[in-house]
Amino acid sequence: MKIEVLGTGCKKCKELEMTVKQAIAKSGKFIQLEKVEDIAKIMEYQLVSTPGLVIDGKVVSTGKVLSVNEVLEFIMGENTL
Repeated sequence: MKIEVLGTGCKKCKELEMTVKQAIAKSGKFIQLEKVEDIAKIMEYQLVSTPGLVIDGKVVSTGKVLSVNEVLEFIMGENTL
């Protein structure tokens, strides 16, 4: 599984990155995490607002900081858009 946190370094983007790291640790799974700050790459996902959360190439959240439990639900496959 690959998770990308999309954002240019704003407070919300940093908060989401930390939340995702905590969720990954709780999941016990091997997950590749990438922080994407390149505007051109972010625009490829056609985000309306940041931060964005992408799991395995699919945008699952934009414009908000999710809770650890919400991220865990995506990781464990219990939450889908």
